[in-house]
Amino acid sequence: MSEEGQLDWMLRANLAPKGKRPDFLGDPDKEKLLSMVLALTGELAVTRLRLDTIERMLGVDQAAIDAYAPDTQAGQERGEWLREYIARIMRGPQQAMEAMARTGDRPLDEVSRELRDM
Repeated sequence: MSEEGQLDWMLRANLAPKGKRPDFLGDPDKEKLLSMVLALTGELAVTRLRLDTIERMLGVDQAAIDAYAPDTQAGQERGEWLREYIARIMRGPQQAMEAMARTGDRPLDEVSRELRDM
């Protein structure tokens, strides 16, 4: 808990789990990907429910939402947010690729193409 007696969700989310992690797929990398997909699925479900609540409370016309076209400023802000969002989601794979580059390991698809073209 934080100083104010509030639960620190970021701290809780980053704690190591107790006991052995479940192994459904037999591959740690696939397990990490499954974990990411399930976490994102949960976040998206909550976001959609909250958005639906807001739209209903405000009495927003669905057709007006579907027809909305952002102006240049809004489009730029959305694009920036989207790039940052994708960078956060892809942090794990990006770090893995950077680690491969540091150690001199080549990506598997590159090695596969080289072997195929022999």
